[in-house]
Amino acid sequence: MPPFIKKETVGADHWISLSDIMTALMMVFLLISIIYMIRVKESVDIPRIFKADEQQLYSQLEERLKVKLRRWGATLSPDLTVRFSNEDILFKAGSADLTADFKQALDEYFPDYLRAIMQEKFINNIKEIRVEGHTSSFWAKGVNEETAYINNMQLSQLRAQNTLIYLLQSPQLTAIEKVWLKKKFRAIGYSSALTLGKDGKPADESNAENYGVSQRVEFRVVTTAEDKIRAVAYGGNHGAD
Repeated sequence: MPPFIKKETVGADHWISLSDIMTALMMVFLLISIIYMIRVKESVDIPRIFKADEQQLYSQLEERLKVKLRRWGATLSPDLTVRFSNEDILFKAGSADLTADFKQALDEYFPDYLRAIMQEKFINNIKEIRVEGHTSSFWAKGVNEETAYINNMQLSQLRAQNTLIYLLQSPQLTAIEKVWLKKKFRAIGYSSALTLGKDGKPADESNAENYGVSQRVEFRVVTTAEDKIRAVAYGGNHGAD
């Protein structure tokens, strides 16, 4: 009899142990599910929050800048891009030197643009402010397409760079603003990769390129939204590249 009782006791202990394991596994799976749902919610909420912030900043910029931008033939789009494409004030053909009119336009517009972006509710979400140089696809006759693209790349980069340097040296900006800008400013030349039609939309077979509109300078705000979404997706192990 004692051996039988002992066997029964051992069996009971064995089943209780399995029950505990199954309960623990269920708790683990439940915890994983909760974490997953939280991450999904964050991945949905973050873009929504940033979109609301962008819309608010756009409204402020439009109110502050619409008169000045209209005066210089520039536009502000809802994605916070300011486009200068008025060929009457921009660079001369083949030149990267800022004209007197373009300098005046930058002096009028950029301080207000920057101070709106640097407001406390926006500043921590700003990753970069890009000064983008664009050219048309045109180059001197007798130059093949590849060489023309490379030449335009150098020209567009130099135009973006000269614009950035001019603004960093502006006496209208404070020392604090310049320190912040040095961390966020980027000059990027796109050559003729993003040409535009007369309507300002991307040039294609149905929308012929307008050389004057394609040759432009744009200011683009890049937020940290994508970095935060990536961090949520990878559990915080992957930040900005």
